[in-house]
Amino acid sequence: MSEIIRIDPWQRFRRFTSARIALGRAGSSLPTAELLRLGLAHAEARDAVHLPLDVAALERDLQATPYRTLGVHSRAPDRAIYLLRPDLGRRLDDASATRLAEQPSRGFDILFTVADGLSPVAVQRHALPLLQSLEPRLPADWSVAPLVIAEQSRVALGDEIGELLGAKTVVMLIGERPGLSSPDSLGIYLTFAPKIGRTDAERNCISNIRPEGLNYDAAAKKLVWLLGEARRRQLSGVLLKDTSESLELK
Repeated sequence: MSEIIRIDPWQRFRRFTSARIALGRAGSSLPTAELLRLGLAHAEARDAVHLPLDVAALERDLQATPYRTLGVHSRAPDRAIYLLRPDLGRRLDDASATRLAEQPSRGFDILFTVADGLSPVAVQRHALPLLQSLEPRLPADWSVAPLVIAEQSRVALGDEIGELLGAKTVVMLIGERPGLSSPDSLGIYLTFAPKIGRTDAERNCISNIRPEGLNYDAAAKKLVWLLGEARRRQLSGVLLKDTSESLELK
């Protein structure tokens, strides 16, 4: 290490986290290597937002699961409008709404929606392995609706999808807003009795699903527990607390 660069005393803790700690100093600034890494992280975060979801590839991947897929699109016609008008990402376009309304509805227990959100990269990387971890954990007597793939979607789009398909609970797998150390973080949002107008207070969220964060098996386990409790108590959101880990400790 050059004498110009001062090593941070917390350097040894960097192996425990991807957060930007103990970067060191070069005079009054950061070392060049760290500045370059920061620039790369910014570029990866921007790419995660703007790269489109490869729906065809995702549909091919999902053929390895038991789920039949349906494609829908929000009222945001493209990525630029989606980012400027979050409200348009919360409602289906007319063609998608008509398509779902024509589907046979039979009171499905669960509806899974896979949505690009603010990180299509996260969905492309993590949706399939998460669903594969989840599928064998679901009780055999729970009916599952066709899986919906949603483009230019915000979380609340799942409310309209679930209402049109007559689902008791909607589970949305969606790309989360990228961070400088986590451009590919996947989130799960669970809403009981979905319908247009539900608020975020009526949802449960499982966040930061990726190998470097909450792994697929742990996320699947949490979700199945929450689904069971939502089904038993007929609610979701702030009134439903995740106590699965505390129960295991007992």
